[in-house]
Amino acid sequence: MEKRTLAEMRDFLANYSGEKLHIMEVCGSHTAAISKNGIRGLLSPQIQLISGPGCPVCVTPTAYVDKLVELALTPNTCVVTFGDMLRVPGSKYCLSEVSGQGGRAVMVYSPMDIFAMAEKEPDTTFVFAAVGFETTTPVYALLLEEIIEKNIENVKLLTALKTMPGVIEYLCEHGASIQGYLAPGHVAAVTGSKLFAPLAEKYGIPFVVSGFEGEEILEALCELVETAGAKSKCEKTCELKIDANVDVQISGSESKKLVRNCYPSVVSEEGNLKAQQLVSKYFIPSDAAWRGMGIIPGTGMELRPEYAKYDAGSQGLNEDNKRNKACCCDQILMGKMQPQQCPLFGKVCKPLTPQGACMVSTEGSCHSAYVTM
Repeated sequence: MEKRTLAEMRDFLANYSGEKLHIMEVCGSHTAAISKNGIRGLLSPQIQLISGPGCPVCVTPTAYVDKLVELALTPNTCVVTFGDMLRVPGSKYCLSEVSGQGGRAVMVYSPMDIFAMAEKEPDTTFVFAAVGFETTTPVYALLLEEIIEKNIENVKLLTALKTMPGVIEYLCEHGASIQGYLAPGHVAAVTGSKLFAPLAEKYGIPFVVSGFEGEEILEALCELVETAGAKSKCEKTCELKIDANVDVQISGSESKKLVRNCYPSVVSEEGNLKAQQLVSKYFIPSDAAWRGMGIIPGTGMELRPEYAKYDAGSQGLNEDNKRNKACCCDQILMGKMQPQQCPLFGKVCKPLTPQGACMVSTEGSCHSAYVTM
């Protein structure tokens, strides 16, 4: 099919009048890009975008933050992290509050910055807060490889690494009303678009891999709406025919491919095989705790046992105690509630006074909703 122009895409999405569609972007970067480009305002009322559990700091349980705080307060220990993690609430404190208690936590722009620190202060143990999805796990594998090759003794990792398919399956199994998924391009760049095929086949839900520019997202949404809308129409026709005792022969959308790649310049079906091999060298799948969702089997990545000496205590960090009991981050992450429906949103919960992780990160759904009010 000939590619639509930008004007044609906007017209198609604005004038869609089919069945109501709930489309989830499971990636925090997509959430931020959708907000930045004002995409929600371009859509028909029949298309509702829902932010899913794809912001890594948003889905990290409080026990992990509490462990980082504990490490930061340990003598001769420094926690190293990206900026967002400094402000994620634990059950009592966040990392940005530890300096006043004699603790130490610093922000970096690259995990590799930790090596200069470790060399300068050999008597200090530096712990990197390794949080992320399939996209960043290869970076931590490279970090570990350099630690081993250079025999660096004072650098460790505290991991909270997660994988995407299992949590999407969790949503599907727990009643999420989603008719299509906007799949993250940077995850698929590592894993390949094939990552989403088993889910699409099992649940009959379309996945479209997208880039992060506004026009790329619009193209992916057009593909999703066209596929999901046709599927919904087909299913409704089938139900009517079954009710009327008419023989049903499904055609058209049944044969349409449910996994589409709208980011071919970066994403292939197989993905980055070297990155996959590097991750497998240092990490193995594990169960993982997700904020508000509990432990989901097989959705994490942990260091292999032979590299346990480089782990700063990542095991068993499953508790998820809200600092503010009224926080609805868990419901928002599962697509069961919009940020504006949380009683704290825009009142006590704002970017400068976040009550939950979804308001902290610029990729969080609550933060995105707040800045576009």
